[in-house]
Amino acid sequence: VDYRQKAAAAGRIPTNYLRRELGTTDKEILTSRVIDRSIRPLFPVGYFYDTQILCNLLAVDGVNDPDILAINGASAALALSDIPWNGPIGAVRVGLIDGETVINPTRKQMSSSILNLVVAGAPQNQVVMLEATAENILQQDFCHAIKVGVKHTQHIIQGIQQLVKEQGVVKRTVQKLFVAPEEIVECAKKLAFNKIYTVFTDTSHDKISRDEAINKIRLETEEQLKEKFPEAEPYEIMESFNVVSKDIFRNLILNEYRRCDGRDLTSLRDIKCEVNMFKMLHGSALFQRGQTQVLCTVTFDSIESSVKSDLISTAVSGVKDKNFMLHYEFPPYATNEIGKVTGVNRRELGHGALAERALKPIIPQDFPFTIRVTSEVLESNGSSSMASACGGSLALMDAGVPVSSAVAGVAVGLVTKYSPEKGDLEDYRLLTDILGIEDYYGDMDFKMAGTNKGITALQVDLKLPGIPIKVVMEAIQQGTAAKREILQIMNQTLAKPRPNRKENGPVVETIHVPLSKRLRFIGPGAYNLKKLQAQTGVTLSQLDEETYSVFAPTPSAMHEAREFIREICKDDQEVNLEFGAVYTATITEIRDSGVMIKLYPNMTPVLLHNSQLDQRKIKHPSALGLEVGQEIQVKYFGRDPTDGRMRLSRKILQSPATTVLKTLTDKNSIVMGGSVPQSSTSSQ
Repeated sequence: VDYRQKAAAAGRIPTNYLRRELGTTDKEILTSRVIDRSIRPLFPVGYFYDTQILCNLLAVDGVNDPDILAINGASAALALSDIPWNGPIGAVRVGLIDGETVINPTRKQMSSSILNLVVAGAPQNQVVMLEATAENILQQDFCHAIKVGVKHTQHIIQGIQQLVKEQGVVKRTVQKLFVAPEEIVECAKKLAFNKIYTVFTDTSHDKISRDEAINKIRLETEEQLKEKFPEAEPYEIMESFNVVSKDIFRNLILNEYRRCDGRDLTSLRDIKCEVNMFKMLHGSALFQRGQTQVLCTVTFDSIESSVKSDLISTAVSGVKDKNFMLHYEFPPYATNEIGKVTGVNRRELGHGALAERALKPIIPQDFPFTIRVTSEVLESNGSSSMASACGGSLALMDAGVPVSSAVAGVAVGLVTKYSPEKGDLEDYRLLTDILGIEDYYGDMDFKMAGTNKGITALQVDLKLPGIPIKVVMEAIQQGTAAKREILQIMNQTLAKPRPNRKENGPVVETIHVPLSKRLRFIGPGAYNLKKLQAQTGVTLSQLDEETYSVFAPTPSAMHEAREFIREICKDDQEVNLEFGAVYTATITEIRDSGVMIKLYPNMTPVLLHNSQLDQRKIKHPSALGLEVGQEIQVKYFGRDPTDGRMRLSRKILQSPATTVLKTLTDKNSIVMGGSVPQSSTSSQ
């Protein structure tokens, strides 16, 4: 699935050099993933023909978000095509505003909503996909929102079904579904059942040894199957072994309530937490759950470093600047593999966005820094995104960010006995804190994060064409119990944010620069600010007319910056000049346009223009016989309100003080119904 926002849809032209849509934005990729996750579960088993869905945004009104329309549009397009697909689905967004659930709220309404829930539903009130961000809302409110959302998806489904009926759509007959033949599956079962069962029931295995043992059995079994079925396709042999191993794994859970690592269905793996791993970092934490290990670091930078949204994203989907971000990295060695390390892929972007949404509600709104959390997966065996949320929460508290509460996340899995004929579940088991293999062989990946009080993020992916709401409610309940247990373990390591940030962390101060000194403070062409940044690494940003925010990466850099600022602003700090007073000034330089003068020794020279030197009009100060070092009398008339420059004049002292008495002329008055009177006289 590829979702693309078009600048023309919002009545804009792209602002890049070529004035064209170039690479995909994060918002486009995340929306593509949501559409993909909503429609993928409904394709027939064994359907592997290349299928592409393109969602191009044609027009946007700036009131409603287009992502929900894109899901429903993809559903309608697939339903109306001859592609075999067991849809349609319907999707709605659910908001919670002032305690009321709102279906498909506008962008303005969403700004005051404490819930952003996307529900994709299938016929008969089945849930296909959930994606949610919440401001720490209560479990019962969340469950109610899901029920309301699923109910409203049915109206959309019925509309698409009616459209399909009117069009008389006939689905094509697929040439071949890539499923394992029954006879080869039966043969593989006889050959490998006991060996596979032994591996899956041996709880001493870890991820790597279990995979190696299964692969060894796979190679042996496939060789034997090739001998017995020489005409079989390679994928039929491979798929037959997969079917057998999957059935054994799932039946152990369904019938014997046994998991391959020896845990019961609701138990967590062993959890270990460490904080302040590296003294130089602003904040760090290591979170380990079983064989999933994540290192999270926190970095503070100036508010100027926040993620800036481009004009098009803001116009199309309301994306705004953000000063908190979480970046997730999943290197190949995390799963004991080699691979090409490239830019961020769609999976990494999606996992990072989920962990970021989980942590965002606890970040204080008025925090003076931009926060970047990096989550590096060192080892992975299931749910590294939820481990990133746990590790990120600990790292933020270690860095001294005054978070409102700790956040933990957990993944819940599902193994079902599904009846394709009836289209419903005969039996099912929910699994807490799933392993990678339980995700692979299971039917659901249900990730939930939140605080002790409520839920902050949720993401549900299914492999089934829908599950009942009842199962989702049970998963939320089971996930909530696990989340609380994880928070208790995390609190033993670090229960609340550190009262102070690290000593080597960045510093922010505000300075007041009067208008009169602004020109000197900034320097010509912002020379002083550029010099300050080059020498000390300090950055300044203007908050209002006279206030600047100073960001220093370290306290020592701030000390250097203070010295630098004090040096450029040292003159006339103590001297207060009186408006209208006459002062003795010393000429320091003769220029074509006037003379540079000082009123007191440590003052920066200011220009006294030719027009203010004498009553007569002169073109050069030498006409008056002025020389460097000469003292002259000048009158002070305050400072220019626009640039803060001193207003001085010598000319005004050249003529005797006179009082001019002048009355307004009557001809400037408005006279109604009479003759224009004579003007009055002026006298001196």
